[in-house]
Amino acid sequence: MSYSLMALIAEKQSEFSKGQRLIADYITKNYDKAAFMTAYKLGQTVGVSESTVVRFAAELGFDGYPQLQKAMQELTRSRLTSIQRIEATEARMSGDEVLENIISCDIANIRKTLEEVPQEVFNAAVEAIVNARRVYIYGAGSSRALAIFLAYYLKMLMIDVNLMSTSSETEIFEDMLHIGAEDVAIGISFPRYSSKAVKAMHFAHTRNAPVIAITDSQISPIAGLATYLLLAHSDTAAIVDSLVAPLSLINAIIVAISLKKKDVVTSRLLELEKIWEEFEVYQKPEA
Repeated sequence: MSYSLMALIAEKQSEFSKGQRLIADYITKNYDKAAFMTAYKLGQTVGVSESTVVRFAAELGFDGYPQLQKAMQELTRSRLTSIQRIEATEARMSGDEVLENIISCDIANIRKTLEEVPQEVFNAAVEAIVNARRVYIYGAGSSRALAIFLAYYLKMLMIDVNLMSTSSETEIFEDMLHIGAEDVAIGISFPRYSSKAVKAMHFAHTRNAPVIAITDSQISPIAGLATYLLLAHSDTAAIVDSLVAPLSLINAIIVAISLKKKDVVTSRLLELEKIWEEFEVYQKPEA
């Protein structure tokens, strides 16, 4: 609902009480600050009671204030510039609190991801990758690191992978020219969402290729294109994207594929180990 939150507030404006209009006005102008306030703090800031804030959330159609707060946070993550992220981080924590806050946030993201990813969707996505003629992977910005990591291990697992590394839209479509229903496209996108990732997954969708979307929310612009939607929480207002939960999800995908292709993978790894040893790819441990 977060993408339509502002439109919803505007639509309901005439129905608000005087106090609710104060809340609506503050959220419209300062959603990045309001997103991390408790109902009590938001009420205190605009000069109304906590109960007025709770009724305001209900008036918008939310079950309670936590749902409204979540919608504001999703809106914040998708819209904040890097400078605004720094300012939001400074407002939420001091330098001495950074280590504990960031790691605690990452732990919470992993826990929520585990609770919310449907096992049957995860299994179906893994099966689609295993059976695909070719897997096309695209991630831009910080998500590119996840795309590279996933492509590296899928290649090791004998999966035919096309890691699209170009930033040119024309070259992306050229790379995907032969994609079809026998292939799979994996799009990885987290706030701020890449428009190129959206276009790449849309292209795959128009060619009838199954799309696996690894993203953070149902309102992500690639979520609606997904055949298999895998949501990984990345909640943070810091300058860096929290990609711990997405990486953990990708690790699970890799391990699940390795178990499905155990015999082939074992043979492949034995061959690689001989090559690595022959050409001294890795430093040998001291005796």
